[in-house]
Amino acid sequence: MCGIVGYVGTKPAAPILVDGLARLEYRGYDSAGVAVVGSSELKVHKDAGRVRELEASLPKRFGGKLGIGHTRWATHGGPSKDNAHPHVSADQRIAVVHNGIFDNAGVLRAQLEDAGVKLRSDTDTEVLAHLIEQAEGDTLEDKVLAALRRIEGTYGIAVIDLDFPDRIVVARNGSPLILGVGDGEMHVASDAAALIRYTRQVVYLDDGELATVRADGYRTFTQDSRTTTKTEKTVEWDAEEFERGAHEHFMVKEIHEQPEAVQRVIRGRLDERFHAVHLGGLNMDAREAREIKRVKILGCGSAYYAGQLGAQFIEEVARIPADAEPASEFRYRNPVVERDTLYVAVSQSGETLDTLVAVQELKRKGGRVIGLVNAVGSSIAREVDGGVYLHAGPEVSVASTKALTNMAVGFAMLGIHLGRIRDVSPADGRRLIEGLKKIPAQIQAIVDTEQELAEIAGRLSRHESLFFVGRTRGYPVAREGAQKLKEISYRHAEAYQTSELKHGPLALISPDVPTVAIVPDDELLDRNIGALHEIAARSGPLYVVTHPGVEIPDGVAAVIEVPKNEPELDPILLTIPLQLLAYHASVALGHDVDKPRNLAKSVTVE
Repeated sequence: MCGIVGYVGTKPAAPILVDGLARLEYRGYDSAGVAVVGSSELKVHKDAGRVRELEASLPKRFGGKLGIGHTRWATHGGPSKDNAHPHVSADQRIAVVHNGIFDNAGVLRAQLEDAGVKLRSDTDTEVLAHLIEQAEGDTLEDKVLAALRRIEGTYGIAVIDLDFPDRIVVARNGSPLILGVGDGEMHVASDAAALIRYTRQVVYLDDGELATVRADGYRTFTQDSRTTTKTEKTVEWDAEEFERGAHEHFMVKEIHEQPEAVQRVIRGRLDERFHAVHLGGLNMDAREAREIKRVKILGCGSAYYAGQLGAQFIEEVARIPADAEPASEFRYRNPVVERDTLYVAVSQSGETLDTLVAVQELKRKGGRVIGLVNAVGSSIAREVDGGVYLHAGPEVSVASTKALTNMAVGFAMLGIHLGRIRDVSPADGRRLIEGLKKIPAQIQAIVDTEQELAEIAGRLSRHESLFFVGRTRGYPVAREGAQKLKEISYRHAEAYQTSELKHGPLALISPDVPTVAIVPDDELLDRNIGALHEIAARSGPLYVVTHPGVEIPDGVAAVIEVPKNEPELDPILLTIPLQLLAYHASVALGHDVDKPRNLAKSVTVE
C-alpha cells in the first residue's frame, strides 16, 4: 500500500527520493510528497496525483542531502494536497511520513485541537508531527519515543527535524521498514524496490524497533532505548527486474516470466532418486510430519485461492484433511488451534497484515505455522517456524500472476513431500515429479497462444457481467479467474461451483451473461459437459477452458485448450489462460492494468 523512502548522504536527496517513490508506485497510491532538510528551512512539496507529476512540479531550489518521501493510499481523508504526506509540525520544523493506521487518532486530534493546535488535514498521521513537536526530550529520538507512547495502532514511520539535520529517526510496529546500507550514505524504505538501485545490503527492522539513520551508519534500539544488534542481509533481486523492458505493462511481463519462475521454485528441490521433494526450510523432520492430522491454509485474495488449490492437492495426494480460509477472517472468529494441525500462511509480499496478524495469533496459541512467501526477510518469513520461499522474483503488477503460480507449485511440492513421508508410493511420487518438471514448458505453450486469447478477451470485455464455473479441482481456478477479471477490467465476475448452477445461478444465465467454464479432462468430465448443455439451453454464451481431445458441444463461443498434465497438477496450468484473458480485457477497455483503482499490491492495513 503506502510507500516510504528516506535518504541521508552526500548527494542531493530529492532526485533519489523521487526515484524511490516511482519504484513504489506499484504498491498503489493516490498522492505523493517529499521533504528535505535545507540549510535553514524544512522544504516540503506534495500533491495528489502521480509521482511523475510531483517530479515535474518540484521547485528548482529544493536542495538538501537528507529527506523523506511518501506515496499515500487514502485511509483517513480523501486524496488531496493537504492529506498527502509528509505532514509537518506547527512550527514547520518536523516532517513525518507514515504507513499504517493510528487507532486512537480521533481522540488525539480532539486533544490537540483543545490545546489550540490547528490541524491542516483529515489524516491520522498529522497528529504525530504535532505530538513530536510538543514532546519533552533533548534528542529527536527522545521526542519520537515520547510521542509514540501516546499512539495506538500500526505504523512504519520516518521523521526528520530541522534541529537535528544529520539524522532520520524511523520506527516500526506492524508495517515494514528496511534500512539500506550504502557507502557514506543510508537509505530507508518500506520495500526493497525503492533502494535496490543504490544498495543491496539491507537491515530489516522488527516490530517495536526504532533506528537512527545517519550518513555514516545506523543504530537500532527498542522502545525502552536498549540498543539492538542487527545482521545485514543481501537482497537477491536486481534493479533490472523492476523494469518493464519491452513489455507494455508489468503484468504481461510477469505472465511471460512464469516458465522461468517455476524453474526457480523447483530447482534443487526435486529428488529424482527417491521420487520425493526436499523442503529443508520447513524445519520439520519426518516424525513431526507424520504427526500432522490436518492442514489449514491462510491467505488473502489470490493467495487464498492458491491456498484452495493447495488444500485440494494436499488432501488428494497426501490424504491429510486440508482446507483454506481467508486470513482476514481467521482471528476474528476465535479459532480453535490444534497441536496436530499444520498452519500454512501464504503471501507474495510476506507483509500482508491480515495474514501476519493471523500468524501472530496462531503463535500466541501455540500453533505450528509455516509460510509460503516470495520476499526473503519479510515479516511473515521471520515470524513463522519454517517455510518455502517462492523465488518468483519481484512482482510489480497489483494483479498477481507469477507469484500465484509459484504458490500453487509450492503447495504441490509440499503435498508431495508430506505424501511421500506417509503413504504415497514411489510410482506416484515419480509421476507427480515428472509432471512438475513439465510445467514450465507447458506454461510457455499457453503463453504462445496470447494473440488468440487477446481476441477472445476483447469479446468478453464487452459484457458487464460474467460467470466463471468449475468443479472440485476447477473451482479455485474459476475463483481466481473471476478475481483477476474484476480487479483489472472492473467487469462484474462471479465464480460458482459448477454443481451449484441449478441451485440458483442458472436464473441469471442469458445471452448477455457469458460463462467461462473450467472443464478438465478428468473423472468429472461427463458431469461438466452436462452443465455446459444446461447453460447452452438457456442461450448463455460459453467460453470453455479445457484439454486437447475433449469433445465440447457445438455452438460454444470459444474453446481454449491447455496442455494436459497429471490430474492433480492440471489446475496450475488452467489458471494461465485466465490471466491473459483478464489482462487483454483490461487493455481492450483502456484501463491502467498495473494500478487498478482502489487496490494496492501489499495490503499492510486492515
